[in-house]
Amino acid sequence: MHTILVAEDDHHIASLIELNLMECGYRVYIAQNGLEALKIFENHDISLILIDIIMPGLDGFNLLKKIREESTVPAIFITSRDQEIDYVMGLGLGADDYLTKPFSMEALKARIAANLRRCYSYTVAERQKSSIMKNGKLMIDTDSYTCTFDGQEIELNAKEIKLLVLFLQNPNKVFTAKQIYRAIWEEDYLYDDNTIRVHMSNIRSKIDPDKTMIKTIRGIGYKMVEVKT
Repeated sequence: MHTILVAEDDHHIASLIELNLMECGYRVYIAQNGLEALKIFENHDISLILIDIIMPGLDGFNLLKKIREESTVPAIFITSRDQEIDYVMGLGLGADDYLTKPFSMEALKARIAANLRRCYSYTVAERQKSSIMKNGKLMIDTDSYTCTFDGQEIELNAKEIKLLVLFLQNPNKVFTAKQIYRAIWEEDYLYDDNTIRVHMSNIRSKIDPDKTMIKTIRGIGYKMVEVKT
């Protein structure tokens, strides 16, 4: 089940969105201001966030700035501000979409579904059909949990293989430390960057010493780029 965070200070609009999204099967959190939204985001696994620009405490632009410091979660601005400069600024800050009020619930639901599909569904449908996953000279068999590089078997522990599978399933997608920790360790992230850093260092020393495959995105996290053989 996907979880949607709605940062909207208009109670009527927020309630209407919540009702419609819950009818579609989404879990929904409502925040009345930017600071409340940021707190909810930091304490829950959010799949997508809807952000009003004009909010007390912390406006939508600054809320997204803070979120983008640690996450690439899909974000859609929902706002009455329809000036081109607002649209350009919103996308420039990392928003994935922009919807101007008044809007229909059907249009909103379609935008949400499209962004969730683009972000989360592609790899599940296309990349998990086979137990063999490849990128350049790297190959992992998810049935036998074995890894080879350039034809040579590489000894990896379970967490290291799970990390590589996560990256192989999502080429070019940036994962934050929080997302990695929750996906691999399956527990709340405790801001222990050193654990992830050590595992990434071990993986690189075995299959990517030149750091050409697994990239560090400064201030955000890591991603695996597709490598041609």
